[in-house]
Amino acid sequence: MNATSADNCIFCKIALKKIDAKIIDENENAIAFLDAFPLTAGHTLVITKKHYTKLQEVEFDQIALFFNLVHKILPSIEKGTGVQSTLIAIHNGKDAGQQIPHLHVHIVPRKSGDGGNAIHSMFGSSHRLGEDEMNKVFKNIRG
Repeated sequence: MNATSADNCIFCKIALKKIDAKIIDENENAIAFLDAFPLTAGHTLVITKKHYTKLQEVEFDQIALFFNLVHKILPSIEKGTGVQSTLIAIHNGKDAGQQIPHLHVHIVPRKSGDGGNAIHSMFGSSHRLGEDEMNKVFKNIRG
């Protein structure tokens, strides 16, 4: 983590323990804490300790430790909040809704009637592609 990131990023400050947070667990590469502005009770964030903006910037060996922490705390979040389900989300860049440019996973406890919906409800309509356009996108991604 460079000095500029640590000085300007609230998540870097939490990772360095310069700002208090309700820390649930951590390992050498990641830290999990309750979101200060939760969508539901138990809304948890898991962040990388090193400053990365997007998932694809993280070294492969560190990805495993990052997601190991997500995996480890899921049962405790569900049990502790009395739910059977959780929404797990990453806003991977500003255009995807990322408000703090530091990689983080949202773990949001969910239950029937909580007001949240499926990911498809985030968009006004489904983007139906014709076969030619679907093939073009497919080739561009694979290519």
